[in-house]
Amino acid sequence: MKFPIIAYGDPVLRRKATAIEPDEYPHIKELIDNMYETMYAAHGVGLAAPQVGLSVRLFVVDASPFAEDDEALTGFKKAFINAQVLEETGDEWPFNEGCLSIPDIREDVYRCRHVRLSYYDENWKHFEETFTGMAARIIQHEYDHIEGKLFTDKLSPLRKRLIEKKLNDISRGIVDVEYKMKFPAVKKGR
Repeated sequence: MKFPIIAYGDPVLRRKATAIEPDEYPHIKELIDNMYETMYAAHGVGLAAPQVGLSVRLFVVDASPFAEDDEALTGFKKAFINAQVLEETGDEWPFNEGCLSIPDIREDVYRCRHVRLSYYDENWKHFEETFTGMAARIIQHEYDHIEGKLFTDKLSPLRKRLIEKKLNDISRGIVDVEYKMKFPAVKKGR
């Protein structure tokens, strides 16, 4: 099932998400499958639960579209439950990022090259792993979502001012997208 993606401006994108207890989500694998389906339909490489309206610590990534540039990303598809960043290291490097909740806006964002993470997979198996390069970047972007942060928060005040009108238009539904979205400033029945 494809979920509508929550657009910029919705308060759920600014909340720090809560941890998931295994008994709270007995159908976690189904939720994860639906998140992947939603992500693929929108041509994304990552999707966090707040982006589908759930303020819980869950995100999915599939970095395989970047495998052409980095063989290590071949088949790199993972779900992250209750993730906690343990360490971010290495030189910060820029990459032009976008976000399914903020369509049609892309900006250079600096992130550390390595991230060490504690998390559970969809089978509730615990991992502590270090990710590097593009995998680390995608994970850091999605992790920000469960912390109530957006990539636009990392922009300079000038860049933020320059895109302010576009951001306001997105929250009002004034954007052309090929996937279903839910806009916070659009009243039902209008």
